[in-house]
Amino acid sequence: MIIWDLAVVGGGPAGLSAAHAAARAGLRTLVVERAEHPRYKTCGGGLIGTSLAALDGRIDVPAHDRVDRATFTRDGRREFTRRSAGGPLVTMVRRDEFDDRLRAAAISAGAELRQRVAVRALEQDPDEVRLRLADGDTVRARAVIGADGSSGVTARHVGVRYAQVDLGLEVELPVPEAQQRRWRGRLLLDWGTIPGSYAWVFPKGDSLTVGVIAGRGAGERTREYLRDFVDRLGLAGVTPQHDSGHLTRCRADDSPLRHGRVLVAGDAAGLLEPWSREGISYALRSGALAGAAVAAGDLDGYPRGVDRDLVPSMRAGHRLLEVFSRRPDVFHALLATPAGWGMFVRFCQGRASFEQTLDRAPVRAALALLDRLPPARQLRPAPSAPR
Repeated sequence: MIIWDLAVVGGGPAGLSAAHAAARAGLRTLVVERAEHPRYKTCGGGLIGTSLAALDGRIDVPAHDRVDRATFTRDGRREFTRRSAGGPLVTMVRRDEFDDRLRAAAISAGAELRQRVAVRALEQDPDEVRLRLADGDTVRARAVIGADGSSGVTARHVGVRYAQVDLGLEVELPVPEAQQRRWRGRLLLDWGTIPGSYAWVFPKGDSLTVGVIAGRGAGERTREYLRDFVDRLGLAGVTPQHDSGHLTRCRADDSPLRHGRVLVAGDAAGLLEPWSREGISYALRSGALAGAAVAAGDLDGYPRGVDRDLVPSMRAGHRLLEVFSRRPDVFHALLATPAGWGMFVRFCQGRASFEQTLDRAPVRAALALLDRLPPARQLRPAPSAPR
């Protein structure tokens, strides 16, 4: 039986980034994926500058729009729009196409891929890990990288713990040419009345990704928020191409990233930015870190790399989520200022790390102001759609 140098569980951005890094370094690498590429994936599909930097030289990004304008509302009110003069804020992709490009790059680097088979269990000893597959087969490897999501078998095996769990709901809406022109190059973010919630519209050519996210435990209010939001946009009569929901889970600060010869990356590790819940850049970077650590024979180097490169921004995101949840109205007003807009642009374009952005003097002053204010009062439902 083949003993692989590395087996990767999950063929999304984290797993394929790990496989790409390891295979390029000469490791005999296998990716096990329960679905088959190309496959639909619930995701906003906005690539920030940090993601684009992580992809540089690996794939040609299959962009469906490059957004340079952002419209902001507070529960449908107080609308303002800003334009970035220094290039796009985000690049919009469809995850079936994006992940398939990553798959092709990993295979080109030398990785092998086995699709349409699920991993049911893991067991390990000091020398190897064994993956028990749903078809009865066993995969043996000297190391495993789990990238099968926060509810997958590898996260349970490692014992990942979560400090934040959110419910995201999303619809993909086909739109006619008039709507395409209205949204081309522009996204919308709406700060909701559920603490820590927001909604979005992301343009992708002939379709719009429309979604909301809020803390788990407010399921019916979150569903109502999505219905109201779609109605305000004038899109209530459009039949979705996809209608889906998912939980996003953000790791506790002391949650493990490794158990013996098994590492976890991306969503399986709970790695994402807590305020925006942006996860693609964390998947790409953590996967590459994990693959490089296995290739170097330094499994302990992976948690050190995550602590160095990813955790500081996550802590800054927790801080921002705290103040945003208390006073989204003031947060909304601050975004309209030059300092607030500059913070947002730097975050989107990846020109400064998140913790560096929040450490700027104007931003620190704004956060301190938000700390001193009482929680916001809830607004009545918005009367009309943003223009």
